[in-house]
Amino acid sequence: MAYENIILEKEDNLAILFINRPAALNALNKATLVEIRQAIEDVQSDANISALIITGTGSKAFIAGADIAYMQPLSAPQGREFSDYGEKTLRMIEIMEKPVIAAINGFALGGGCELAMACDIRLAAENALFGQPEVGLGVIPGFGGTQRLPRLIGEGRAKELIY
Repeated sequence: MAYENIILEKEDNLAILFINRPAALNALNKATLVEIRQAIEDVQSDANISALIITGTGSKAFIAGADIAYMQPLSAPQGREFSDYGEKTLRMIEIMEKPVIAAINGFALGGGCELAMACDIRLAAENALFGQPEVGLGVIPGFGGTQRLPRLIGEGRAKELIY
């Protein structure tokens, strides 16, 4: 399948999903989430694949969050739908029957941090930077971060990252 915003490579029993929007720091828009879902379904149904790695292209970002330029013109109902779609996409990663590894190279902010949290294993490069900066933009972490983060690092540390 041809994708515009991701690259899915398969070699032997391993699949690697690259978020491929380096000019936008791999920020997530609806089209990217749709492609991530398609790739997850492809990997899940491929009996030859036993694990998935998710990473970002470029040297600056794993995923720098949701694409603010995409979100700005959305109405409140459209914003809610985008948030719900993102949360359901990350839930697909979280419940996948094959191990999913986040290879975090650079910024993992907002939705990028949330996507990493949905993975079974997170491996961070020295330049990795994690954060949930949504509150500063007047929104909450919309892809399930407020639930996943306290489970992974405890309530106190989660509040430090979110506030």
